[in-house]
Amino acid sequence: MPPRLGLVIPCYNEEEVLPETQRQLRVLLDELIADACIAPDSRVYFVDDGSRDRTWRQIEAFSADDPNFGGIKLSRNCGHQRALLAGLLSAEGDVIVSMDADLQDDPRAIKGMLAAHAEGSDIVYGVRSSRTTDTAFKRLTAQGFYRLMTVMGVDVVFDHADYRLMTRRAIENLREFDEVNLFLRGIIPLIGFKSARVEYARSERFAGESKYPLRKMLAFAIDGITSFSVVPLRFISGIGLATCLVSLMMAGWIVIRALASGATVPGWASTVVPMYFLGGVQLLSIGILGEYVAKSYLETKRRPRFFIDKLL
Repeated sequence: MPPRLGLVIPCYNEEEVLPETQRQLRVLLDELIADACIAPDSRVYFVDDGSRDRTWRQIEAFSADDPNFGGIKLSRNCGHQRALLAGLLSAEGDVIVSMDADLQDDPRAIKGMLAAHAEGSDIVYGVRSSRTTDTAFKRLTAQGFYRLMTVMGVDVVFDHADYRLMTRRAIENLREFDEVNLFLRGIIPLIGFKSARVEYARSERFAGESKYPLRKMLAFAIDGITSFSVVPLRFISGIGLATCLVSLMMAGWIVIRALASGATVPGWASTVVPMYFLGGVQLLSIGILGEYVAKSYLETKRRPRFFIDKLL
């Protein structure tokens, strides 16, 4: 028997692109059902992350007109990662595929994911074959992000976002992760089941505006690093040791300079330079420590990550 597919799509103010997304997915479902790749009762779940436009009304219309389409409405805007998690944990199906609503992720890659699943993979990552559609700045920052995460010791799949297939077994194990600070690109590789990769060509956004401006991308990167790596804390220790060594070297240089020529401004080198240097190091260290303290504070409160308002 072919597996029952659940397709999870987080949405936030996507009224411009959603009708085309629904149309393309309807065609895809028909093809996959005809080829016996998925069961006829497979479903698409649009997750409305507190949209302010007509997104939810469109989802209601899709659900009323087509039994293969459903919706999950969150009580408020919780953010992309929480909306995605809400869909993954709520959707029914033997295999769950997550993708964005903007059609940048090629829906036809799902057939390759299903083939990899049929060969025994519990998790199949959709990986971009190229970044030709990105601007030079976007390409540089994105690739720098993945390299930085690797240097920090975080197990991430290079050029993979949140386009992936997971079996029911993988989803149930994902449910065991209780953290509030979500970084699914780092969490899912920790599950450890057999995985595969399927490459696809990423397209430009079909309509609407990107929901990840530079500010959100930086915040997302900081969340990923501080949620999975202690390297910044060890970096602080290294900075402290290096500061001590530099201070000792500077003190030696001042003594030698004073004994050799006496050409020094009294008190300047021994006061001003160390003051600025140590002040900068302290501010940087406090900032890094503050990020980790904030993460611990949010985790200890154990607040719910989302509330579902309506389920279609």
